[in-house]
Amino acid sequence: MKNNLNVAVISCSYMAERHMEGIIAKEGATLYAICDNATDGRLERCQEKYKPIIATTDWRELVNDEKVDAVVIVTPDDLHLEMTEAFLMAGKDVLCEKPMALTVEECEKMMEAEKKSGRTLMIGQVCRCTPAFVMAKKMIEEGKIGELTFVESEYAHDYAKVRGYNDWRVNPRREGFIGGGCHAVDLLRWIAGNPTEVHAYTNHKYLTDWPVNDTTIAVYKFPNNVIGKVFVSIGCKRGYTMRSCFYGTKGTIICDNTSPTLQLFEAFDENGNEVDHTVAKELPVEVNNHNITAEIDLFIDGITGKRDILVTSLEGASSVAVCCATVEASKKEETVRIRYPKV
Repeated sequence: MKNNLNVAVISCSYMAERHMEGIIAKEGATLYAICDNATDGRLERCQEKYKPIIATTDWRELVNDEKVDAVVIVTPDDLHLEMTEAFLMAGKDVLCEKPMALTVEECEKMMEAEKKSGRTLMIGQVCRCTPAFVMAKKMIEEGKIGELTFVESEYAHDYAKVRGYNDWRVNPRREGFIGGGCHAVDLLRWIAGNPTEVHAYTNHKYLTDWPVNDTTIAVYKFPNNVIGKVFVSIGCKRGYTMRSCFYGTKGTIICDNTSPTLQLFEAFDENGNEVDHTVAKELPVEVNNHNITAEIDLFIDGITGKRDILVTSLEGASSVAVCCATVEASKKEETVRIRYPKV
């Protein structure tokens, strides 16, 4: 393995810039190339700001560039499959932003390309790097709140004024529950495991000019008889949040990705004595709701063998599977068994 990896970033969007900054900050990685074909000057701005060796409007040029070791794909979701397959088969490791793709079948094709190429595909489910969620998972694993009984998360993000360049979010294939809700789904899967079935309801009252429903409520059956719920709205009138609650037999955790504190309710102290569980401990936590620097750090360490890959292709595909089953359940108005990807 090379001592220094040349990394390319496909896209010069706001999120892509966060990845560029993470690459520049990472020892052992160089921001070798950036790519974007938008006509609003973003490629030129990023070229001036981040000083990559190459700036291009054609991502295919980078597929054939032998100096590119790894690629970060931050493009609209429906482009993930084609780009990921091409870069993997060209011998480059790939970090693909969430959602991995828009269907389970597309995810399976990406997994097959990873297998054939012998390279690594990581999916950018950044909630697994969010400080509050990392703290919550650690406390749950330590038994702080006892045995899990109920988990819930929400993705509340008004898309009315963030339609994306050339309205890329306004896509009949891009259900809000898949494109954004995959954050909440992946978080609950990370903590409670793979749900087996889902029932969901949806409506369309906010973004009435969009081709997809904008609000969904889904209920899941998780392993160990844990019940779960996910709320997603891409039109609700409130500040962006992913408020999440984890209920256990001995306590409750309430946290989100935008608050400087995590609430911990405990029924017993460290000596096993009963305490007032109606009063929360307010635990300080770093606010970093898009901790891309940590994500890049984990990606580079993963492909160089220093750490395990944080979100494997199977993990990314499994979150898409849950999201797709939820959309299906909402359309059928019946409970749907979740079909996970074939490895």
